[in-house]
Amino acid sequence: MKFEDIEIEDVDFGAMLEESFRKSDSKNELVEGVIVKINESDAIVDIGRKNEALLSLEQLKDEDGQLAFKVGDKIEVVVTGNKNGRPLISYDMAKKRAALNTFIKEYDEEQEYIIDGVVTKKNKGGYVVECDGLEFFMPKTLSYLSDKVDPVGKKVKALIVKVDPEKSSIVVSRKELIERERGKVQEIVDKLLESKEIVQGVIKKITSYGMFVDVGGIDGLVHYSQISHKGPINPSKYFSDGDTVNVIALEYDKKRGHLSLSIKDANPDPWKQIDNIIGVGDSVKAVVSNIEPYGVFVDLGEELEAFLHVSEVSWDKNVKHPKDYLTIGDEINVEVIEIDKEGRRLRVSLKNLLPQPIDQFISAHKAGEVVKGTVSSITDFGAFVKIGIVEGLLHNQEVSWDKSQNAKNLLKVGDEIEVKIIKVDKDAGKVSLSRKALESSPVSTFVAKHKIGDIVTGKVKDIKDFGVFVALEEGVDALIRTEDLHPLKAEEISNAQEIKGVISFIDAKNGKIRVSVKRLERQEERDAMDKLNLAQDDSMTLGDILKDQLKSKR
Repeated sequence: MKFEDIEIEDVDFGAMLEESFRKSDSKNELVEGVIVKINESDAIVDIGRKNEALLSLEQLKDEDGQLAFKVGDKIEVVVTGNKNGRPLISYDMAKKRAALNTFIKEYDEEQEYIIDGVVTKKNKGGYVVECDGLEFFMPKTLSYLSDKVDPVGKKVKALIVKVDPEKSSIVVSRKELIERERGKVQEIVDKLLESKEIVQGVIKKITSYGMFVDVGGIDGLVHYSQISHKGPINPSKYFSDGDTVNVIALEYDKKRGHLSLSIKDANPDPWKQIDNIIGVGDSVKAVVSNIEPYGVFVDLGEELEAFLHVSEVSWDKNVKHPKDYLTIGDEINVEVIEIDKEGRRLRVSLKNLLPQPIDQFISAHKAGEVVKGTVSSITDFGAFVKIGIVEGLLHNQEVSWDKSQNAKNLLKVGDEIEVKIIKVDKDAGKVSLSRKALESSPVSTFVAKHKIGDIVTGKVKDIKDFGVFVALEEGVDALIRTEDLHPLKAEEISNAQEIKGVISFIDAKNGKIRVSVKRLERQEERDAMDKLNLAQDDSMTLGDILKDQLKSKR
């Protein structure tokens, strides 16, 4: 590139460069001198001034640390200042001047020169950039550097835009390269956005929020939500630096210089053809991709991911964590149980493809069988008892014939108990158990010794609107309905009062007994007649029988 192609302000850049070298007392003259003496730390050089100059001995050493000059040698130096009337000189600066002049002589205007250097100095007009021992001047207007931050020490890349052989100055521009790069980026971006074509890119860097992908020499960001049709994913699980991926440009933030890309939009959306890919009830292969306490995410392929809720992992209702059953990478068969097209969600079940525990239980057990089980949990309404792979319910009313007792009072988790299977509901998958069925009920024992018509005495336990409950024996209660209390009056009856009556109804199966006071008088008369008949057989007189009856009523 020729200098004429670059617009540069009409400024004396040579003067600016000289200003960057100049100190308060310096002359910055390039002069020839003669070494007249070499001391331990410096050399004395005659430069034709009133006083001889001092030169640091380090500047006279070669790469191996050996002195490259001796007394009497001529040497070119630059006068940099004055100290106590003695000139200060620099051989290093003279070498730089010489190298710069050599570079200028060999410079070809038809060629383009780009330097990679470091900012070493700063003045009002700009900056000195050093590269390979040469010093170049970069005006502020061509630097694209902020005054708010000290640029000294900063690495920069710049283009040589002007060479002045007479003043031994070379001007470089960082601005030109940056704007050229921006133009190139804009050209690529415009093409990507206008065409909406799918292009290949190379992953440069993977972060927690996405991936930086190189497309045509510029980097764009694929946000983690733009990677897969499955939804937001962790890119490091699926990609590595250097991978080639198909992308499509979404937008470009010119102010921030951010190009947004999408891998997802560069690939077919499976949800547009979901009906042709999968259906409810289908059994499909899946790979476990993530495990959470509440469920498992599985990869179905075809850019589809499904959710396996913890309740669908096993028929065991006490699944603590899915990780106890599955591990990441497992290949499993699952059944599709829900397709939510609007929410783009799939739900699957693993247990639906496994044998149901109730079926296995039925093949091994039947109602009426006595089995052993372990109490797995206790609730307000009873206890669950684990029998093999099935849990049966032992309801409170089946725990004991004593109605004041329940599962919480009599059992604890871990107890091994014997129970009777009283019902198996295959459709509901439920098993009902009984513990009290293994014992004779107090009612059964009572019924074995009593019959309808027997006269009994009970103690009042509870008074209801419809009648009175009385305890006949331990664990045996009977109901006297209000209409059967006559001649007693319901309002005059109190708890613990003893009442005499006749057994009027027995339901041994359901443990129900009813007593009637109303029938007591007739029953006693009937009993008296029975005794009368018996007395006649024993030559007893009617007077004797009536006499006995009168005594019993007193």
